[in-house]
Amino acid sequence: METIGFIGIGNLGYPIAENLLKAGYKVKIYNRTRVKALPLEAQGAVLVNSPEEAAEKGGIVLTLVSDDAAITSIAGDAFAAALGNGGIHVSLSTISPDTARVLAAHHKEYGVHYVGAPIFARPEAAAAKVGNAVISGNAAAKERIKPLLEAGFAKRVFDLGEDEGNANVLKLIGNFMIAGAIEMMAEGFALAEKNGLEVKAVYEMLTSTLFASPVFSGYGAMIVDRKYNVPSFSAALGLKDMNLVLQTASRSHTPMPLANLVQSRLTTVVAKNEIPEADWVALASGAFKDAGI
Repeated sequence: METIGFIGIGNLGYPIAENLLKAGYKVKIYNRTRVKALPLEAQGAVLVNSPEEAAEKGGIVLTLVSDDAAITSIAGDAFAAALGNGGIHVSLSTISPDTARVLAAHHKEYGVHYVGAPIFARPEAAAAKVGNAVISGNAAAKERIKPLLEAGFAKRVFDLGEDEGNANVLKLIGNFMIAGAIEMMAEGFALAEKNGLEVKAVYEMLTSTLFASPVFSGYGAMIVDRKYNVPSFSAALGLKDMNLVLQTASRSHTPMPLANLVQSRLTTVVAKNEIPEADWVALASGAFKDAGI
């Protein structure tokens, strides 16, 4: 099997890289904090010292980093040249669609295809390979990378065409809708508690009937238990994503009042820093505080 480059071993990157190793791929890993990747070296990964060293001519490199600044700093001239003609850069990160398109245009100068493939999965879902991927970019490049996505984390892969920014537009929509669901549940559960209902019973009824889905059942349980500090996806990253949602909405003249609300909730969580290692589900705390709970 071919050698794959992987850049970014965080909470989500680690299980994906581990799954690729288990599937038999040779994996070259670059991570800014090298120590986080050492357990993967023990499983057969090769640790390299720069993003360029993770690339092979005409090969594939997957990147999973925190934000637009991080991906831009990694995927510059040296990186694209190292991949070279026929190479593919698969960006698993949640970034601005505009940044994706800029990177794609830059990569084309070196004969490299850029494929946007942001992940819909928390770390435990990625580890179990029951996540979802949305992809956009060159058709042949997408076909080449699908087995990697399926081996790494994806139960299903959804193709959104050749515009490299499309996948990130959908990823931002998805994250906005998750955040909106968290806010909606928090307000509903606060109303239940203020009126003397047992909140867990409310949760169990709603998530087994009208709202039977992973988002409502998973995040709903965390809200009921006030389990705000399980930082699989940090409040800071959630805030970054809501900023990107509103940036994208502004550029397309799309009013999104609920996005403004959840952005404000996350800004408060990050600014006050009252919840150690806050997960983005901590945005739910605002509705309870507003209700005096």
